[in-house]
Amino acid sequence: MAKIGNIDLGDFPLLLAPMEDVSDPPFRALCKQHGADLMYTEFISSEGLIRDAAKSMQKLDIYEYERPIGIQIFGSDLEPMIQSAEIVEATNPDILDINFGCPVKKVACKGAGAGILQDIPKMVRLTEAVVKATKLPVTVKTRLGWNDDTKYIVEVAERLQDVGIQAISIHGRTRAQMYKGEADWTLIREVKENPRINIPVFGNGDITTPQKALEYKTKYGVDGVMVGRASIGYPWIFREIKHFLATGETLPPPQLTERVDAALQHLKMGLEWKGQHLGVVEMRRHYANYFRGMHGFKEHRIRLVTEEDPETIIQLLEEIRETYSEHVFS
Repeated sequence: MAKIGNIDLGDFPLLLAPMEDVSDPPFRALCKQHGADLMYTEFISSEGLIRDAAKSMQKLDIYEYERPIGIQIFGSDLEPMIQSAEIVEATNPDILDINFGCPVKKVACKGAGAGILQDIPKMVRLTEAVVKATKLPVTVKTRLGWNDDTKYIVEVAERLQDVGIQAISIHGRTRAQMYKGEADWTLIREVKENPRINIPVFGNGDITTPQKALEYKTKYGVDGVMVGRASIGYPWIFREIKHFLATGETLPPPQLTERVDAALQHLKMGLEWKGQHLGVVEMRRHYANYFRGMHGFKEHRIRLVTEEDPETIIQLLEEIRETYSEHVFS
């Protein structure tokens, strides 16, 4: 039974990874409907929060139906992280998560995200300060290390647990790998099997199918898995994993009507939450994933990603429903 603070997540929870410009409220709503047990917001800059930056503040938006929900922050300086923890607590999420895993240059090269893996003592100090600054349970998402020579995750997990974190999610790559190559879960298993570790350990990286989720559960003994890229445009991955774990049977993929309905819900919620311009523009990355595998879809995709009028986009999606009514996804 995985438990974070007083939050009971069940026997083998499925977590939605925090993904910049992806795991916003419209997308999270779909993932929740299809079985995500715990979700995290996009990562939020601690510096942005204390400056009251509009984009950072908007990312604090959470809704009752999302619970349990964690808000994730990142930063490299002590005071902004402490102040951010206080701001986050005031919005009343269930969990506060610290991002020590983002590999992108603009974050890591400033000593935040995965960048802090070059300075483990600082990582521990920041974590301890955040834990002390909030009553919320604090969790951490991180990577194996900065590069192949610094895979200190077993020691890191111990030290972070010692200063009060209540769960850890580990991506099975180093920062140097970015998202290339295959995720290595052997060190994640070492963390889980470490007799000193008594907090939930969640594995992340390459969970792309229900079969892989079961294989990694069995092989590496983690308390749950975190799904990221495989969920983009495919929130059904959560229900498919749950069904396979429970029955050993593979659910058929969602067919066209369900995909169009999901894209419409996603678009309409995005328009409501972000406004017309961003609601239209930021939805464009998702269409290819919603309709992957449809022969001759390129022309429709081009229209979807170039059209700016929401009503026209809605009409285009209904047109896709009619045009491909005979298409069968397998």
